[in-house]
Amino acid sequence: MLDIRYEAMPSGAIAVIAQVRAKTGKEQELRSATLPLVSQVRSEPDNVLYFLHEDRGQPGHFVFYEIFASREAFDAHNGTEHVQRWFKLLPDLAEGGVEVMQLTILGQ
Repeated sequence: MLDIRYEAMPSGAIAVIAQVRAKTGKEQELRSATLPLVSQVRSEPDNVLYFLHEDRGQPGHFVFYEIFASREAFDAHNGTEHVQRWFKLLPDLAEGGVEVMQLTILGQ
């Protein structure tokens, strides 16, 4: 069970929703390349929350929900070796790369 407490959320936390869609026929390859990110990102020091989802109606459409302690933590995340390695796979596996929406968390 998760033990996330709203009152413990860092005041400068940033939420991110990102999505990527596999090229036709590359769904399993993208899934296999993406699943290891879950444990790798969750072990980053300033990652607060990280979920990977797959659209039940569109296999190969992956949606990430992420919270990092700060914008700097998110920037550091994007520079990690595991994320950079994953980005390099996307031209062969994904349609158009990653769409990212950065959100400010309100009501903390």
